[in-house]
Amino acid sequence: MPGELPVPEMADVDLGTVLSALADPHRRAVVLELVAGDGTERACSSFPLPLAKSTRTHHWKVLRQAGLVRQRDAGNGTFVRLRPEFGAKFPGLLDVVAGLSAARSAHLPSGR
Repeated sequence: MPGELPVPEMADVDLGTVLSALADPHRRAVVLELVAGDGTERACSSFPLPLAKSTRTHHWKVLRQAGLVRQRDAGNGTFVRLRPEFGAKFPGLLDVVAGLSAARSAHLPSGR
């Protein structure tokens, strides 16, 4: 696909690298929003990340190189989506991450 940024082959995707990418709360929030979505791609600018553009770009690169997402450059914007084949390699992993994040949020005091 034209504009598609390179990603590792699924055979080369390492669980440790994936978990490292998901350890960052901003990257984890992006992945959780994508998991909760309908599977279509989203503009990278549509995520409410309170970070400098260069930092957001770094986070997209980490997620892409970890094998979690595909990213497409479309001129003046970039778009991201989860790799559908990710679930076949690590079945249930993103559901577990989503469940842990939801459980943690439920235990935070109000106002946080």
